[in-house]
Amino acid sequence: MLARWGIRFGTSLAAIAIGMVVASTLLSKFSLDATGLLEASLLFWIIHIVVQIFALRVLVREPSIALAGLLAVASTVVSLILVNAVASGLYITGIQTYFWATLIMWVAISAGDIVGRRMIQARRADRREERRARS
Repeated sequence: MLARWGIRFGTSLAAIAIGMVVASTLLSKFSLDATGLLEASLLFWIIHIVVQIFALRVLVREPSIALAGLLAVASTVVSLILVNAVASGLYITGIQTYFWATLIMWVAISAGDIVGRRMIQARRADRREERRARS
């Protein structure tokens, strides 16, 4: 169980950091320095999880797949706004920049989630094979 959490934590943080680097590279009004990358990634990860949990537990009684996707995008926007306000080394200006940064971050986080799930599934399959080999 701890290994699954570690995989999810690692892939989530890596995806967030990659998303921020890509956004910084592609968007002229998204500025991120090297020291701000770690701080902004950790803050974004924490805020994103808190906002998603709050939205799913408090605001939504029966989430659908479409609503869960919409909440993921909304929590990404809220996280970007809060991290921009708090983190040193991250500067985002303009509504268009927030729009494109949200899209880039959402894609990166989704890709990281898929990679994490596949790593966990592969790990489970390896464990099943080891059990069969021992039997």
